[in-house]
Amino acid sequence: MSDGEAFDFRIDYIISVIEDTDAKVVGLQFPEGFKRRSPGIASRIEDETGVTVFISGNPCFGACDLDVALLNDVDILFHFGHAHLDDNKISQKVYFIETRSAVDVNDVVELAASKLEGRRIGLITTVQHVHKLDDAVKVLEQHGKQCVICPGDSKIAYPGQVLGCNFSAARNADCDEYLFIGSGQFHPLGVSLAMKKRVLIADPFVNELREADYSKVLRQRSAVIAKSLDAEVFGIVVSSKPGQERMELAMELKRMAKAHGKDAHILTMDLVTPDQLLQFKVDAFVNTACPRLAIDEVGRFHAPMLTPLEFEIVLGEREWEDLYFDEITGE
Repeated sequence: MSDGEAFDFRIDYIISVIEDTDAKVVGLQFPEGFKRRSPGIASRIEDETGVTVFISGNPCFGACDLDVALLNDVDILFHFGHAHLDDNKISQKVYFIETRSAVDVNDVVELAASKLEGRRIGLITTVQHVHKLDDAVKVLEQHGKQCVICPGDSKIAYPGQVLGCNFSAARNADCDEYLFIGSGQFHPLGVSLAMKKRVLIADPFVNELREADYSKVLRQRSAVIAKSLDAEVFGIVVSSKPGQERMELAMELKRMAKAHGKDAHILTMDLVTPDQLLQFKVDAFVNTACPRLAIDEVGRFHAPMLTPLEFEIVLGEREWEDLYFDEITGE
């Protein structure tokens, strides 16, 4: 199954929005996995509507990461692959195209049924598969399982949906273990570490099962913490991206550092990369931007990159056993 068949990019809907709004200049923003599809989508939109299309070339990490500069240059912006963040103050010029998956999940859920050890199963997934959760429930109930699908906080658009930075839908589920439907690793790893429960991953694209194992990530994070124990000067990183900016948290962390006799400086920027931070002479960084940054880019920064929770461990405000993934939560 090709990308075009596996995901619904809702081109007809996009064209209808353009016609209804009388837009002349349109922006398209894609996450990394969909960028290769962007020229074909842009060509069809231009051919059928006559508008000018600009494609964002900037990295896109989620609904929290709108291309604000492009937004200023277009009449409307179509953001692909993510659901609207309910508590995010987003321009009415932005339309979220959730890019739902057309892949059948029944076969892989059938495989998972015999591997699930508990009776009450918390079902979780990304926005691409939330519309398939009812299908998964029917399969699991045939095997005597009770399924739990819970809403999350204000950052979660659909029951059972988890983000890379928000596991509230899983946290709200009273269950024995979880079944994550999707192909990614980060979401189920985060749930497993946050909830300290087994998470089985059912990948419908390759029809395979695997268990989320956060032990390697935990070893990496423990090493980062250990390297930071003697640090005296910290750079607290704050992103200006919509949905990622946590200045209040950064200020609290700075006050905490001062209370422990440490020197901390707040560094603000849009895109946080190892190169962006290279010229800052600090002993360690503390990331308040996208929580995945410290995990995915581990070892690439010239100084250890801590999460806020790990920073608390370094300062002695939190026990090592209380370590879990950083989250950006809503109400």
